[in-house]
Amino acid sequence: MIIGTAGHIDHGKTTLVKALTGINTDTLKDEQQRGITINLGYAYQPLNDELTLGFVDVPGHEGLIHTMVAGATGIDFAMLVVAADDGVMPQTLEHIAILSLLGLSCGCVVITRSALAQPEQLARTQQQLQQALAGTFLDGAPQFVTDSLSGDGIAPLREFLRQEAEQQQAVSDAGPFRLAIDRAFTLSGQGTVVTGTVHDGHFSLHSKHQHLRLMPANIPVRVRGLHAQNQAGTQARAGQRCAFNLANIAKDAIARGDWLAEAGCFEPGPRLDVELQLLSTSAPLGTWTPLHVHIGAAHVMAHLVPLQATTVQAGKPALAQLVFEQPLCALPGDRFIIRNAQAKQTLGGGRVLDANGPDRKRRTPARLAWLKAVADYLDQKNVLSLLQQAPYGITRTALHRLAGQAPEQIMLPKQALWLTPTGKNEPVLMHEAHWQPLLSRIEATLKKAHESYPDEPGIEAARLRRMTDSAIPQPLWHCALQTLLEQQRLALTGAWYHLPGHSVSLSESEQALAGRMLALSYDGRYDPPWVRDLAATLEAGEEEIRQLGRKLVRQGLLYQVQPDLLYHHQHVEQLAALLRQYAPAEGIKAAELRDRLGLGRKRTLQILEFFQRIGYSRRRKDRHVIRADNMMFTSPPNVGNVNDTFGK
Repeated sequence: MIIGTAGHIDHGKTTLVKALTGINTDTLKDEQQRGITINLGYAYQPLNDELTLGFVDVPGHEGLIHTMVAGATGIDFAMLVVAADDGVMPQTLEHIAILSLLGLSCGCVVITRSALAQPEQLARTQQQLQQALAGTFLDGAPQFVTDSLSGDGIAPLREFLRQEAEQQQAVSDAGPFRLAIDRAFTLSGQGTVVTGTVHDGHFSLHSKHQHLRLMPANIPVRVRGLHAQNQAGTQARAGQRCAFNLANIAKDAIARGDWLAEAGCFEPGPRLDVELQLLSTSAPLGTWTPLHVHIGAAHVMAHLVPLQATTVQAGKPALAQLVFEQPLCALPGDRFIIRNAQAKQTLGGGRVLDANGPDRKRRTPARLAWLKAVADYLDQKNVLSLLQQAPYGITRTALHRLAGQAPEQIMLPKQALWLTPTGKNEPVLMHEAHWQPLLSRIEATLKKAHESYPDEPGIEAARLRRMTDSAIPQPLWHCALQTLLEQQRLALTGAWYHLPGHSVSLSESEQALAGRMLALSYDGRYDPPWVRDLAATLEAGEEEIRQLGRKLVRQGLLYQVQPDLLYHHQHVEQLAALLRQYAPAEGIKAAELRDRLGLGRKRTLQILEFFQRIGYSRRRKDRHVIRADNMMFTSPPNVGNVNDTFGK
């Protein structure tokens, strides 16, 4: 059990921890000389072979609230400390508010320095506490009157904490492993060490399949050794304070607020969609209000964007978005605290609903309904409501992050479908009411495309997605295409998806003529004959050649680069490979490609327009770039040396 102290400066928090454990958590020389806590302090008290009390001693000075919040995040039990001779003070009240906003539900109150207080002072302090704690999670919590120097009241408090630790339910470690880093330092002969509280999951030093990364920098790290609850070990679990000895990374590359997490735990982002609760003393907050945000062990600046109204009012939870200058890491359900721009006043706090909020359409009814469904899931584990508001389903990774446990352990409603695409795309959980309409929309898109472009063999996957709904996530998209192919509602010819009826067969006479057409197109390479020239050479009518050309295009043997201009499929594949070879990340100009290909300007533009039309490339100002999401021509034939290709 991790116990966090809280309370006003100089009320005896550090002395109390020392009386309970025998450890002075003020390790800095400046702390010892001035008699105040500046940094987070830690102490441990083993109770038995399996149970250890961990104490996080936080500073009480108003200027060190950011350090206090870093220590309070992740604790299991709060110990509010109030001096009998001083009574409730400003930071007492602020710490109570912070602990409540962080979602703590259990704790105790310790009145210290009883030897220095007169009976009437002690009674006044107890009365003040009764008023200050009314309506909070500490209302009615056990109180202990102690004097740390003489030891009065320490034994009953120690016994109470032992009983609480024994009765406390073990924290689930089913989620992805993550440790909030609150300290990083170097030990002689050991290298870099980070310490923090494990929020979720389980890590084993001997696991060959578990790899950790420093987030949000996404730097892979290797763990040399670890301590859990101040004991050397090989495993770290949720709810423990741990120290990790890391290899091949400098202390200066790590900051308080970073995370040590398993791969795939986080997707860093600059926007958090949150449920925000302002304190009753806070004024309304409008759009783009600057705020200090404390989340995990991090302290960062953000701007507020209310999502339901123009302002966020005190009194009830509201949906909002926090916009940061740099990406940060969080998971749904994570608690946070906000303070004003001067970092002088705690304004409120709340919990994260979506760690990757959008920058556009963030106030739409569909988006707000999704956030409310996430809040409902966090409160009641209502998976059905969540899926009803997820038209594109939920990936396995996203569900793991949201649920904090393996998706296989979640009770799913009968309307839920696990969709498993091929390849590296991960499974998607989807409501059946969203699945079949999606498949029908794809068929309808193809039908319309065939009507508009009857000469095209079909639509490539990435272009078809853009025509159907560009917001469909890639894993779901590939799963939908795979399902339609398996159900024979779609067909695939080369890279082209088409309806099964969008195909052709040739008569014997057409086959003979088609063979000669293909040969002439092939001989023409990158400057093939037009339809009128083919008709003259083959002594056939232009319309006959044109109709046969459409059939060969549908079969994927020819490509119609321009009306009446048919390229052999092998040469289009070669041109696609050359375009990919020549075009850097910023793209290539038409004049540059013209010089590379040795073709005329008009023909070069016709080729570029064709690749744009089929979705292989796109135009960006005066340059042409390869679309990153296209799946066409991924394995074109080897075109060899460029000079050899054009006979130069």
